[in-house]
Amino acid sequence: MEEHALRELIDAVEAGRLSRRRFVQTMIGLGLTAPLAAQMLAGAGPAQAQPKALDFTPTRRGGGGLLRTLWWQAPTLLNPHFATGTKDQDACRIFYEPLAAFDPDGNVIPVLAAETPSVAGGTLAKDLTWVTWRLKRGVTWHDGKPFTAEDVVFNWEYVADPATAALTIGSYREIARIETLDSLTVKVVFTKPQPFWSDAFCGIRGMIIPKHVFEPYRGAKSREAPANLKPVGTGPYRFVDFKPGDVVRGEINST
Repeated sequence: MEEHALRELIDAVEAGRLSRRRFVQTMIGLGLTAPLAAQMLAGAGPAQAQPKALDFTPTRRGGGGLLRTLWWQAPTLLNPHFATGTKDQDACRIFYEPLAAFDPDGNVIPVLAAETPSVAGGTLAKDLTWVTWRLKRGVTWHDGKPFTAEDVVFNWEYVADPATAALTIGSYREIARIETLDSLTVKVVFTKPQPFWSDAFCGIRGMIIPKHVFEPYRGAKSREAPANLKPVGTGPYRFVDFKPGDVVRGEINST
C-alpha cells in the first residue's frame, strides 16, 4: 500500500469514518500483525481505544477444581527467551508475565506495568525514540523477592548478549540503552524511531525473568540455569513439576 493511501485510512480513523478494528483488519490483510497495526495508529495520533469489558462473572478462583489443558505437542523447556514455538511459550506464560499484553484489537494492556505509555501522559516520545515504563508496586517473584526495574534492565542485557543465544533477541535489537529512573521506572531509549515501540517486554516474547535467579547464568552459561526447567516468575501459577516432553504442573499463586 502506498503512503498516501495509508495516510487516508489513518485520517478516516481520526475522523470517525473508519473503525479502529476495521483498520487493524485491513492491515492484517496486508500482512501486518494486529499490535503493529495498532501502533501505527498510536504514533499517528488517534487515541488508543479502551478495551471492552467482558460480560462475565467469574467463579471463586480455584473453585472449579483441577484444570487440565491438552496441547498437540508437549513443551521441552520453560525459559521464555529460549521458547522454540507456542508449545514452550504457552507453558512459560502461566509462570511468567510481560510488562504488557495485547488485546484482540492490538491495544497495549498493562500486566506488570502500572499503565500504558502514551504521548499525552509524557511516557512515550512523540517521535517514538523512547518509552518510559512505570511498574506496578508490590509485585513479588514466586520466591518472595521484589520485582523491580533492575529485572527489566537485566532482561535486555541477558537477551542482547549474543552468547546467550536467546531466540527473542530480535525484539530487543533496536534498544540503545535503558535508564533506571527509580526502582519502579525505566526509560527505554531506541537507536531510531520505533513504530512498534511495544515489541520489547510485551506479549508472548516479552516475558520477564528474574535477575537474581538468572544473573549467574548469563551469556555462555545461559543453558546451564536450573530455572530453565524450574521457573520462578510473577505469574498466576507457581511451578510444581515438569517432565520435558510430557507434562507441566503448577499451583495457584496466592500472593
